[in-house]
Amino acid sequence: MSSEPGTAAKTPRPGTQKSSGATTKKGERTAKEKVAVVQPQTGEEEHKNPEEYQCTGVLEADFAELCARSGYTDFPKVVTRPRPQRISDSLASTSEKPNLDDQRLSASCSLNSLESKYVFFRPTIQVELEQDDGKAVKEIYIRGWKVEDRILGIFSNCLPSLSQLQAINLWKVGLTDDTLSTFISLLPLCSPTLRKVSLEGNPLPKQSYHKLMAMDSTIAHLSLRNNNINDHGAQLLGQALSTLHGSNRTLVSLNLAFNDIGDKGAGHLADGLRLNRSLLWLSLAHNRIQDKGALKLAEVLRPFELTHPEVVERRRLLLEKAAQDRSRSPTSSRQADTKTEREKPQIGGISSVALVEKMQSMKTLKGLAKKKEKLGEVVKKEKSPTQGTAKKEDTTKPGKGKVTIPEQKPSRGKGTKMGSKEKRSILLESELVAETTEMINPLLEPMEHRDGKVFMPGNKVLLYLNLVRNRITEVGLEGFLTAVQYQAQFSKPKSASKGPVGLLWLSLAKNCFDPQCPMYIVMQELMLPKDPIKVKLRDEEALPVST
Repeated sequence: MSSEPGTAAKTPRPGTQKSSGATTKKGERTAKEKVAVVQPQTGEEEHKNPEEYQCTGVLEADFAELCARSGYTDFPKVVTRPRPQRISDSLASTSEKPNLDDQRLSASCSLNSLESKYVFFRPTIQVELEQDDGKAVKEIYIRGWKVEDRILGIFSNCLPSLSQLQAINLWKVGLTDDTLSTFISLLPLCSPTLRKVSLEGNPLPKQSYHKLMAMDSTIAHLSLRNNNINDHGAQLLGQALSTLHGSNRTLVSLNLAFNDIGDKGAGHLADGLRLNRSLLWLSLAHNRIQDKGALKLAEVLRPFELTHPEVVERRRLLLEKAAQDRSRSPTSSRQADTKTEREKPQIGGISSVALVEKMQSMKTLKGLAKKKEKLGEVVKKEKSPTQGTAKKEDTTKPGKGKVTIPEQKPSRGKGTKMGSKEKRSILLESELVAETTEMINPLLEPMEHRDGKVFMPGNKVLLYLNLVRNRITEVGLEGFLTAVQYQAQFSKPKSASKGPVGLLWLSLAKNCFDPQCPMYIVMQELMLPKDPIKVKLRDEEALPVST
C-alpha cells in the first residue's frame, strides 16, 4: 500500500508537465521581448534629435519627421490644397449616369462615411505646389485650428528649406501676442521669396499687428481682415507706415477690411500716408469711417500744408544734402580753398581765417537751400501749360547746381514730344534726389510756398483705395471729388509710362449717400478713363472693329 502512493507521486501527468514548461517558456519570452523592445527605443530617442535633422525641402516628409523626433504623435498632416471644381466639370459629372462600378464603390464607401466626415475636420496644413516642381511648396494655408508654440518651433526648422515659399495664410488659428512675436521672429529665416502674409480672424488684445510692418520687414502684401482692429490698432499701423524720421519701404498692399476702424483710426492711417511712398493698395472696406475720417484721407491725395515739425525736418535734410554735395564735389572745395588763401593777407590772423571759412560755408549752404526751393518752383512751372517760360527759366541755370544738370538734356526736345520729355525730367529729378538721400524722401520733393506756408504735393503713389460700406455722406464725398479733380489735371496713364499717376481705382459704394448724387456721378466720370480694367476691356472691344 505504501508503493501505490509513491508511484502516484513519482509519475505526474504528462499533460501538466508540458503545460507548465510551456508557461514558463512563454513568460521568459515575453520578458525578453519587452527588454528587446525597450532598449532600441532608448537608443533611438538619444539618436533622434530634432536639431540634428537636416531638412530635405519636402514639407510633408520634413514636418512628419520633426514631429516624430519631438514626441508629437497626433500632429496635423500636410495635404495638397483642394482647388474648386469648374462649373463645366460639375455639370458634366451630374449629367452622366452612374455606372455599376460607381454604385459598388459608393456602397463600399458608405461604411466609412462617418469616419470620412470626421477626417474632414481634423487639423491639416494645406499647401499649394509649384506646377513645374511637384514637391516645391509655394503657399501654406492653415485654417480653423490653434497654432501653438510647439508647431511654430517645428516650422522654424522646416520652413527655411522651402526655397519657393511665397505666401503664408493663417485663418482663425488662435494667435496671441506672444505667438505672433514668435511667428514674426521666424519670418526672416524663410526664403526671400516670401512676400505675402495673411492673418485673418485672429483678434489680439494688444493690437500688435504693426510688428509685421517693421522697418526691416520684407513683407510686400499684408492682409489683416476680420481682426477687430480698432482706432488704437490703426494708430500703430499708421506709425508703422511712416513717421517723421522713417517709413516702411517694402509694403505694397494692405487689407484692413472687416474691422472696427473709425474716424480717429482713419486719421492715423492718413498721417501714415503723408510720408509713405511705397503703399499702392489700401482697403478699408466694411469699417465705421465717417466724414471726418474720409476728409483726412482725401486731404492726403492733394497738396497739404506741412506741419512745423515737418518743416524743421525738411530744412535739416536740405542742409545735410547740401553738405554732402559740397563734400563730394572736389571743385567746390578747391574754390573754397583758393578764396580763403586770397583773403588771408587781407585779414591776417588765424581766428579771422577761421571766421571767413565759417561765413563762406554758411553762405554756400544758404545758397544751395535757395536753389533747392527755386528748383521746386521751376518744376511746378514746367507742369503748367506755359511751357515756353519754363524752358527759358531752365536754360538760364545750366551751371548753377548739379541737381539741374540731368534735367536739361531731356528737356531740349522739339515739337509735340516736349510734354513727355518734361515729365521725364521731373522723374529724373526725383530719382536723383532718391539716390542722394537713401531712396525717395517726400520731404525733399518740390514744394509750393503760399502765404508763408509750405505745401507738399499729395500722395500720388497710392493707386487703389477701397472704402465700400462705411458711413460716408456727401460731405466726405466732396473731399474725394476735389482730390480726384486735382489728380486729373496731371495724370494721364497713356502718356506717363513712369512715375506716380495718382488713384486709378476709388470705390465709395454702399455709403450714406445717393448713388445718383451729382458729385458721385462726376467723380465716376473722372475715374472712368483711369480704370485699367475698363480701359483694357475697351481696347479689346475696339480691336475687332479696327481690323
